[in-house]
Amino acid sequence: MDVLTKEQRKRNMQNIHSKDTSIELLLRKALWHKNVRFRVNRKDIIGKPDISIKKYKLAIFCDGDFWHGNCSDRSIGTNAKFWEQKISRNKERDLEQTLALRDAGWTVLRFWGSDIKDNPEGVACEILQEIKRTKQQKEKRRHIKEQLASKDFNKF
Repeated sequence: MDVLTKEQRKRNMQNIHSKDTSIELLLRKALWHKNVRFRVNRKDIIGKPDISIKKYKLAIFCDGDFWHGNCSDRSIGTNAKFWEQKISRNKERDLEQTLALRDAGWTVLRFWGSDIKDNPEGVACEILQEIKRTKQQKEKRRHIKEQLASKDFNKF
């Protein structure tokens, strides 16, 4: 039995948004201050990541603790079976999207909302480290391609 009336529950659920959440805004602001430019909620990328940097094939998800199952200390009051199934399916979908993006050559970073709230600068630094690592890999590949292109393979 729900402790809220239908009208109260409706109003409550209407206020829950899937984009531009407080944790997304915190992380985006921290990234922007570090001069990282990105796109938000790109529909043409698998899973529609909260933040994406196409140049580095980087997909970033800001997962809310409750909605994505990081709330073992928080009990579900009403309609527990429904919420357990809902959260379980969200976790499955997260894994499916992560695997699909990785198969497509993307790097996937997922951060819990509590981690972003506690330390948005630290999370932004983790993203910067991943960008730096990706740049180095791209530079290595470019260098190898140049070396291969400069060799005369007709001699073999």
